[in-house]
Amino acid sequence: METTDITIIGAGVVGLSIASQVARKDRNVILVERHSGFGQETSSRNSEVIHAGIYYPEGFLKAKLCVAGNILLYQICKENGIPHKKTGKLIVAVTEKQVKDLEDLLAKGKRNGAENLSIISSKEVRELEPHVTACAAIFAPSSGIIDSHRLMKFWEIKAKDSGADIIYGCEVKSIEKIPDGYQIGVKDSDGETFFFSTKILINSAGLESSNIAALAGIDIEEAGYRVYYCKGEYFSLGGGKHVFAQRLIYPTPPKPGFIGIHTVPDLQGMMKLGPYDYYVDKIDYDVDETNKELFYRSVKPFLPFVELEDLKPDTSGIRPKVQKPGEPMRDFIITHEEKRGLPGFINLIGIESPGLTAAPAIGRYVEQMVAEII
Repeated sequence: METTDITIIGAGVVGLSIASQVARKDRNVILVERHSGFGQETSSRNSEVIHAGIYYPEGFLKAKLCVAGNILLYQICKENGIPHKKTGKLIVAVTEKQVKDLEDLLAKGKRNGAENLSIISSKEVRELEPHVTACAAIFAPSSGIIDSHRLMKFWEIKAKDSGADIIYGCEVKSIEKIPDGYQIGVKDSDGETFFFSTKILINSAGLESSNIAALAGIDIEEAGYRVYYCKGEYFSLGGGKHVFAQRLIYPTPPKPGFIGIHTVPDLQGMMKLGPYDYYVDKIDYDVDETNKELFYRSVKPFLPFVELEDLKPDTSGIRPKVQKPGEPMRDFIITHEEKRGLPGFINLIGIESPGLTAAPAIGRYVEQMVAEII
């Protein structure tokens, strides 16, 4: 039976970042992905925003890795020609109560180490974005947008050049603890099953991450590892209205754990609005056209130029959340499962937003864990 040093499950943006960090010529590293190519789920169906690190509770990995990832991501893009744009972000208040909420949010962002945050006045908002309505806003100059596909392609090439093998169209069906690591059973695209062993196993399977943990023998209910699907829908903004806002424009968060429907500019100069988030039981990417009115009502107070007829259903994505509906935000789960009797097994579960921004920092974080195991 073939033996490898490190196996990574899942070739989304996080799995590829990890592979690019842990792959070396003197290590046998395999990345296994069930789809025919990388990033075909959450990593390719999101806002492609580089976040500053404002929204997350102090001490959360989400905060720490987002702030670090923001800096790393701009460096990677600049050094490797990955398309991106540092647009800046405005989080706007349209009532005096929301201004107080912004002050609390600003304090949280500063505690997290997010760079150069400030609250600006209504007049200053108009100077930056003449068509946006606000009493005040948090200005986050380090926020931006990125071509996530080009980023993933960069990490795929880097991992391969460093000696990693990436096998697509192969789904992990079994995990068995053995004396020197784990025996992995994989079904290929022809329906054939093959087995190999690995010393270190890294679960970065995104929407399937709790199922992979269960295959390894973890009681996901007891551990708090169950993933809940949270769907986010987007509507495109037509009627030439994309020229009316140059930056990321976000509302004051409407409720804990949700950032609200915001502008989503892209690198081609067009714009979407979204996401509208809600929990679902199964994966599907249809966009409910009847939500148009909800989108319109959500953004009209701060984007007065938007009209109902400007909105058309666009795309959707699904995030792997580990909190149930109505529960407070939970942190990323990134842990070595040695205490569960699974040495060498590293779980990454609930890697939702800001997973794209945090991805380069997550790769380094997991590489440090691997170095301690090896």
